[in-house]
Amino acid sequence: MAEHHFYLKADWPGGKYSVGSIDAGNLKAKISIPHEMDGPGIGTNPDEMLLGAAATCYIITLASMLEISSLEAHSLSLESEAIVEVTRGVNTFNKIIHRPIIVLPAKSSAEVQEKVKRLAEKAEASCMITRAIKGNVDVQLEVNISLKEQD
Repeated sequence: MAEHHFYLKADWPGGKYSVGSIDAGNLKAKISIPHEMDGPGIGTNPDEMLLGAAATCYIITLASMLEISSLEAHSLSLESEAIVEVTRGVNTFNKIIHRPIIVLPAKSSAEVQEKVKRLAEKAEASCMITRAIKGNVDVQLEVNISLKEQD
């Protein structure tokens, strides 16, 4: 069994409304409570980072599955949304909605489009971040598949 280890160093200079920093190798950022939660809104925050982890895991997993299946996408992009519910002062990371936008070559058949849709759904279930938060955060998918307009 292979194991991969990832490390992060965090520095926090004071109280709840301070601005800290993280360093995880290629990820270096300031961190604070977001404006929406009455914080200074400087740098990133845990909500954006969890959304970022889920979104990047999903799009990389989908791209890998398309490549392994020898399916070409003209372009692949993603818009993701996180919903944090506040009940009696308690914040709960409730839901993530991934909206992949997959543009296929103009002459892609209906069969290819359906296979790509199935892979988009399978990628969401296969992503390790989605599996890690399963049962705690509802992850939904709204797939948009279109064909490239011919030039």
